[in-house]
Formats: sequence, structure tokens, C-alpha cells
Amino acid sequence: MSLSLQSAPRLHGVDHTARPTWKLRETVHFYRDILGLPLVHAITAKGWGREKEEHADFLHFFFDSGNESTIAFFYYIGTQQPPELVVPRGYMAMANHTAWRVESETELLAWQKRLEDHGVRVSQSVTHEVIESIYFRDPNFYPLEIARTLRDVETPDAVDAGLTIETAMQLEDTGRWSNIEQLWRAKAEHVIAHQELHPA
Repeated sequence: MSLSLQSAPRLHGVDHTARPTWKLRETVHFYRDILGLPLVHAITAKGWGREKEEHADFLHFFFDSGNESTIAFFYYIGTQQPPELVVPRGYMAMANHTAWRVESETELLAWQKRLEDHGVRVSQSVTHEVIESIYFRDPNFYPLEIARTLRDVETPDAVDAGLTIETAMQLEDTGRWSNIEQLWRAKAEHVIAHQELHPA
């Protein structure tokens, strides 16, 4: 571990995530009534800030999303959604999402049924190595996920992640990285070097 990581202060989990909404009633109904997240806090404030245009008055409201975390929304009073903040479609837009954890396949299937019973369009379950997930969108079209862990992430996973990301950063620096096969070939050299430094 590097000295900078050893001396860095620790984070203790996510406190909250926050996004804007222009659909107040629909957002409250979805998160409070469909997902069952308790509405736990609301801030009401006059606009502030250093922006050239006047900052709108707003509500900032929070739902309990489990394990001492919340998911929050800003409702800017009297404003219209700017075109640049309309949530796009497509797989790249799905990268910006919130994911909740459940403990079992039974819970995951129960969530899928509950959402579908409330008219929410839900993906079939998707398995990606260590988790199985379902995906859906809220009234603002924000992507959401519910996932269950298929196995614990352990030390070999962290070693593999380090080798993968180090290789990827080096490839990015070349400006000629275009496919995953390049990563696999280059990473093999890093794996061999790691094994020589850390024999079993």
C-alpha cells in the first residue's frame, strides 16, 4: 500500500446521492409508495450561489435508502428542465445509476414482482460475475438497480482489479486503445510480473 493511501482519511460509506427532479409528485410516489423508502427529511431554501442567473428557490428532500444512507432530490421551484439535463437513453446513460443491495434471490424476485405489479418496466435478471441485478427507471428516467451478491469479493479480486486498472491506464495513455483484446494481452504481462514478485 502506498504511503498516500496509508495516511489518507477514511470514508465510511455513502451518506446520500442527489439528483434534480421536475416531477415532484411522481418522484415522491415512486420512492415512498412503490419502493417503500421513508421520507425522512426536507430542506426548503431561498436560492443562493454565485451563478450569473438567479438561483431558484428549492426543496431538497431525502428518502431513507438503508444502512444510514439516503437518496435525495432537488426540486427547483418554478423552473423547467433544461435540455442538457434530460436523461438520455442508451447503454452509456445506464452507467449513471443507483444500486441497492438485497440478500437473496428470493428478495430479488420479490422486488421484480413488486415493481412490475406497480406498472414499472423491469429488466430480466442480469448476472455479471459477482452480482445478479435487475434494472428499471424512475419517473425522471434515472436508471436504478437492485442487486444481490453471488460471492464475496476477496483479496485475489483486489489484486486482479489493480492489475486490470493499471494496464488500462497505460493503454489509455497510448491513445491507441480500441478493444478489450488489447487489454487482455497487455494484462498478461502484468500478471507474469506480479507472479514473479509474489510467488505462491
